[in-house]
Amino acid sequence: MKLRTIDNLDLRGKYVLLRDDFNVQIVDGVITDAFRIEQSMSTINALRLAGARVAICAHLGRPKGTRDMKYSLARVAEYMKIKLIPDCLNRDFMADMHDGDVVLLENVRFYAGEEANDPDFASKLADGFDVFVNDAFAVSHRAHASTVGVAEILPSYAGKLLAAEIENLSNVMENPKRPLLSIVAGSKVSTKIGVLKALAKLSDTLIIGGALGTTFNYAIGERVGNSLYEADQRDTALDILQYAKENNCRVLLPLDKGVAKEFSSNAIRTNKTFEEIEDDDIIIDAGIQTVERNIDVIKSAATVIWNGTIGMAEWMPVWSYGSFAIANAIAEQTRSGNLTSIVGGGDTVAALTACGVKDDISYVSTGGGAFLEFIEGRTLPGIAILAE
Repeated sequence: MKLRTIDNLDLRGKYVLLRDDFNVQIVDGVITDAFRIEQSMSTINALRLAGARVAICAHLGRPKGTRDMKYSLARVAEYMKIKLIPDCLNRDFMADMHDGDVVLLENVRFYAGEEANDPDFASKLADGFDVFVNDAFAVSHRAHASTVGVAEILPSYAGKLLAAEIENLSNVMENPKRPLLSIVAGSKVSTKIGVLKALAKLSDTLIIGGALGTTFNYAIGERVGNSLYEADQRDTALDILQYAKENNCRVLLPLDKGVAKEFSSNAIRTNKTFEEIEDDDIIIDAGIQTVERNIDVIKSAATVIWNGTIGMAEWMPVWSYGSFAIANAIAEQTRSGNLTSIVGGGDTVAALTACGVKDDISYVSTGGGAFLEFIEGRTLPGIAILAE
């Protein structure tokens, strides 16, 4: 897909509405992971240098169309050292802007018209601007006012981050180096049917892990104890396994699990094969055999796509074993030049950060749902409207 981009645009003195994704984690008033903000800086700096007058439109959390200050972007503005405009529809600030100035508009989701893609709200949001730039890949699978509505009103373009996302993901989907290994984990089969089938068709090998893998283990008749899985997705899981077989994709399910008697970060860990799992065991992580198998498969791959942590990766160090092993193995192979690696999803990127290997990955996507929907082959409305 070829997009209209900001390259070679004359933006000096133009008022630019820039959609960024600043939906970052804030704990006790502190931004704990600024990855999405930092990734957006290439476009922000390019617009500054071009002499544009930039107002950034973004959201934080899910205030559900109400002005809930718990979701204010004030901390983001402080982090970026730019002025926060208290209302995204206020335009009084424009008269005081100079070429190269950048401000941040307050949370666009404080208005119900944002998620509803209300035409009247989109018109008010676009008012006063000359150009719209979308750089928020992570929300471009949503037809919201700030992704689609304003793009129907203003001349619209893709920012550098959004263009890079599409280029990198398209390259790996259309012409991957093989063998291609995909690793998919998470909690629910029901939300990942499409992406599992898409990757089963694309990949040479597909590793399914986490609670997602537990459902597949249950489907083939293995013991899963008192764990998180979807009993009603048994037939779906078996259908996906058959689909993968028909497309010559090898599917690798968990061989063993790290279990405990309670679902807690402080729980005592035991590694068990499925034959050893008892009715009151709770699966929380991949087991030792599974981890060793996963590392071996990563070492034999030429391309890896990874989305979804294996178990409770945030419960370090006991229950992060499976996810951190994948992160470190992918990073090591990528550093050595043997692997092209694409990683997406908030929890997965957090695991890379916790391991200190994020910079070793070939491409780290800012998208979660958008990352999966793009891989699945769905049309992302916020991107389709930017196509040449």
